[in-house]
Amino acid sequence: MLLIKYLLMAFGIAMFGSAAAILGYDLYLTAMARRALAQLQPGQTAPEEREVRWRVSVGLALLAWAPILLAMSLVVVPAGMGGVQVSQVSGTLVGTLYPGVHVVRPFVDRVVLFDTRDQLFTTGAVEDHASAAKTGAAAAPPQLMKVQAKEGLTLGLAITVRYRLDPRRLDYILNNLPQPVEKELVPPIVASSWRELVPNYTVREVFASKREEVRERAAEAITRKLAVDGIVVKEVMLRDIQLPPEYAQGLEDLLLKEQQNDRMGVETDIQQKQVRIAELQAEAVKAQQVKQAEGQAQVRVLQAKGEADAMKYLLPLKKQQIEQTRLEAQARKEATVQSAEANAQAKVIDSKAEMERRKLLAEAEAERIRVTAAADAQRMQSEGAVLKQNPLLINKIIAERLSDKLQIMVVPADGRFMFANDLLRGLSMGNHAAPAPPDDPPNQ
Repeated sequence: MLLIKYLLMAFGIAMFGSAAAILGYDLYLTAMARRALAQLQPGQTAPEEREVRWRVSVGLALLAWAPILLAMSLVVVPAGMGGVQVSQVSGTLVGTLYPGVHVVRPFVDRVVLFDTRDQLFTTGAVEDHASAAKTGAAAAPPQLMKVQAKEGLTLGLAITVRYRLDPRRLDYILNNLPQPVEKELVPPIVASSWRELVPNYTVREVFASKREEVRERAAEAITRKLAVDGIVVKEVMLRDIQLPPEYAQGLEDLLLKEQQNDRMGVETDIQQKQVRIAELQAEAVKAQQVKQAEGQAQVRVLQAKGEADAMKYLLPLKKQQIEQTRLEAQARKEATVQSAEANAQAKVIDSKAEMERRKLLAEAEAERIRVTAAADAQRMQSEGAVLKQNPLLINKIIAERLSDKLQIMVVPADGRFMFANDLLRGLSMGNHAAPAPPDDPPNQ
């Protein structure tokens, strides 16, 4: 809509310019024609005088007022703003023009704009320095608000009030309040509220113990006073308090002592709690030991009852076991006796059998010796007879026994130079002297 308004204004101005250009051009040509006519020589033809187009210029000028008046009748209220229509005839009209396009009477009505967004009233140099640094402006920081406490000491308060104008009461604000409101009305009311309230409290109460109470009461007073004039207060902040130097030093020492006292109190409470905890732990250990002792006693009682109940069943069983053990011992004794008798009888039988066996072995051995001796005697008689008949058999027997050591044996026919002569001679002598073997060997 602003574009349309600007286009209409430009179109109207262009029409005014066109009318002025046409009129100027015609007047220029007329002036040139008159100058040429004044310089005309006798006998020369006079130039034709051009007619000025007054009607065309006046018509364009009158038509140019139409888009200009139409553009002037359109008023655009930006976002975050509110407007109040003021008439040159009837004064301020009731109602608020909210953001958007509105139609007014040109040259009769005008629109006064108000910022309906949240605004801040601040005392004390804090946030404004950052905004001033961004914009590059060397703005002086706001001063602290000076108030007196109950003792008569001066305090410096750094406060911030966030407020906004009530859009429904902009006509009242325009007619009844000094303009601009944010400079002419808000600072005095805020300052008077704090200066009426703080003298009811001591410096210490304002600084520490009742700081929030003071802030809340000040916020209520400021909100009530500004609400009458159509200003809505959203928040009152007490950012900082500047104490007098002497009092600040004394208060710092006092707070330090209070902190020490509070710390000692906390340490005392902790020690008392530790003692209480130790007592509770000791009582818990004692109760636990008592419970354990009671539990052990109950367990022993139950064990004794269980053992007594078990003995009722174990005694007959033990008697049966004893009787069984006695019977088993008697059975083992009888089995041992019978086994000993059987072993004795077996030993007797074994000894008799052993004697019989030895007797039989002795008889068999004697019989074998007797038979062997008889066979040897008979064999020797036979060999002696054979050797008598054939003496060379001795040499043959020796040669056979020495055949694995000698490959060739040369024996003289007469037997000289042979070691067998002595042997044969001894054998022959032995054969003649040997007694005859007995017929029956003696009994062993």
